[in-house]
Amino acid sequence: MPDKLEFLWKDRKRVCGLPLTFTRYFLSEDRLFLETGLLNLRQDEILLYRVRDIGLNITLGQRIFGVGSVKVISSDKSLPELVLKNIKQPREVKEMIHRQVEEAKAQRRMRVGELLGDDDGLDDSLDDEQI
Repeated sequence: MPDKLEFLWKDRKRVCGLPLTFTRYFLSEDRLFLETGLLNLRQDEILLYRVRDIGLNITLGQRIFGVGSVKVISSDKSLPELVLKNIKQPREVKEMIHRQVEEAKAQRRMRVGELLGDDDGLDDSLDDEQI
């Protein structure tokens, strides 16, 4: 990862609660990163303003080891779904991502029409015409 970028959160995918894998997750102010590999590194990222939904899943086995998974669904074509698997404090991480997503959308002045791909970018519920 670039040294100049500050991360609000970072963690690794865990096995039995221990960070034994080469899958790492990072959250900056405007992006969510997935980095995999030991010798050959691969990095993917999602711009936070493109996030459409965030979910949480904690199985019984994950509860035993104190981990959980956060699912991020975005409008990004190359990475439409990113699952942060077996991370510590999944509830807190989900809320942190949610706050950053809302902040990123507010900074870009995003509207509902822009997220849905509407050409005019206007919220159709505000139109005077009735269908």
